[in-house]
Amino acid sequence: MEHTTTLSSIKTNIQNHVGQRVTLKANNGRKKYVVKQGTIEKAYPSIFLIRLESDTQRTVTFSYSDVLTRTVQLVFA
Repeated sequence: MEHTTTLSSIKTNIQNHVGQRVTLKANNGRKKYVVKQGTIEKAYPSIFLIRLESDTQRTVTFSYSDVLTRTVQLVFA
């Protein structure tokens, strides 16, 4: 039986991990990927924020559909 993932299950999973460290793998197109470390800062109804642990302490925003379409992959620490 195939495991199906819905937006609501992705949203609850991310909301349960707010404040935890995460490894972010984002697709930049043309087989280019960016791998960064960060912390899930906040989760809103349609987006979530990740504060990156780089020199600039940048905050990036993604939608839950980015995780569903695998444009963004999250690995919880």
